[in-house]
Amino acid sequence: MGSFVRKVKTASGATAVQIVHKRGKQRLGIDHIGSAHDQGELELLLQVARERLVQGQDELELGWEPTGRPPGQAVVESTASAVLWDALSSVYDGLGFDVLGDECFRQLVLARIVEPTSKLDSIRVLDGLGVAAPSLSTIKRTLPRINKGDYRDLLARACWDHVTAKGGVALVMYDVTTLYFEAENEDALRRVGMSKERRVDPQITVGLLVDPTGFPLEVHMFEGNKAETTTLLPVIEAFQARHQVRDLVVVADAGMLSAANLNALEDAGFSFIVAARQSKAPAELQGHFEAHGNYLADGATFEVTRPMGVGKDRRDRRVVWHYLSARARRDQQTLNKQIERAETIADGKAPIGKHRFVTLEGATKGVDWTLVERARAAAGFKGYVTNLDPDLLDGPAVVATYRDLWNVEASFRMAKSDLAARPIYHYKRESIDAHLTVVFAALAIARTIQARTGLSIKKFLHALRPLTSAVINTGTQTLTIPPAISPEAQQILDALPGQGVH
Repeated sequence: MGSFVRKVKTASGATAVQIVHKRGKQRLGIDHIGSAHDQGELELLLQVARERLVQGQDELELGWEPTGRPPGQAVVESTASAVLWDALSSVYDGLGFDVLGDECFRQLVLARIVEPTSKLDSIRVLDGLGVAAPSLSTIKRTLPRINKGDYRDLLARACWDHVTAKGGVALVMYDVTTLYFEAENEDALRRVGMSKERRVDPQITVGLLVDPTGFPLEVHMFEGNKAETTTLLPVIEAFQARHQVRDLVVVADAGMLSAANLNALEDAGFSFIVAARQSKAPAELQGHFEAHGNYLADGATFEVTRPMGVGKDRRDRRVVWHYLSARARRDQQTLNKQIERAETIADGKAPIGKHRFVTLEGATKGVDWTLVERARAAAGFKGYVTNLDPDLLDGPAVVATYRDLWNVEASFRMAKSDLAARPIYHYKRESIDAHLTVVFAALAIARTIQARTGLSIKKFLHALRPLTSAVINTGTQTLTIPPAISPEAQQILDALPGQGVH
């Protein structure tokens, strides 16, 4: 005599889990374990069936209930993704975010990592995880508390403690992005400006300061039409005031390049590496080429001195130019397409628009070939302005250090896509600021998970979310079925700090 577990589709579309008893080819009977309506319930019922096969039928003898449940029919009363929730909570606590002592804030942050959605819909996400969700009124009371309690300051301090726990931090990186709103009208904060996503919706500008790995340290909100250049100093000043730090290298892109910014950073005790505008390359390198010829070795660096600022604010700055042949090929391809577009506009075959190579003299349109040649001469070059001494950081090292700036962009992508920071549906400044604080905390947790496990947040969730426990009523007893944790899932859990779900 043998028994085995099978799955059968029912007329209602559910999947029935059964234990079939056979002797040879003769079927002796069938025990119906239950019907599953999703993959999670199916896995749990299959686990019940397997345990029944191992433990023996006498131990799970099923009787007839007055509710009308057929003998042997099991019902899943509740499920919970406790493994995932405990894992996320352990990272939240490990970063020191539990200093806030706000359970509703914790739930909003972790729910955003699992499934980014509105604050109202986060109740559904929490219910789906088997977590006792706060009421909508509790969430509404929490949002103003985030600002009044200055949660952002406490989170930023915890983040700094986290990155400095194992030693000093030599440099920080800064960049800005824009987050748009599903709104028609502007206000004092939500303004139409230069959009990173080429949109014309009202937006805010967000400045993000991170460590070299992309872990967030500061996030600040500005009006949507605020110039990028003017955002750097407020963020750096707040960072310095919060942590009383000096002697750091600040890395930023060309949007932050201004004489005033560089002077202010230097006066505050910071070093800097800021990208230069490519158009400056031909003029600044002319003296070098006249003295040394115009041969360009792939990967070569060239150094010049550039005076920046006027009057008493004038200071000489070290500029490192870097040449790559692969970059030159990409630049030339882009230029060719831009020139073709400019010629099409000049010939009247395309509508007039803002274009770098199109000139207008009255009603006459043309191509600015002088500007084209200047752009061709700059192809392949990328420059960096720095106040670091060459003996401390030579040209190639300056280039290598700047390249880590992509980690800021990676954090922005994670915030925008995985954590769905935009579009933003709030309209009050306080609620928008609270939303940004939730995203800031979620980004820190997601970055920590990525660093410790080597997995993207999507793969992390895919691995742990299916590990659900369940409470199952068999008709005669209530069973709590723990999740079956695979070796792969256990390896992920072992990589996280202070976890109690092993």
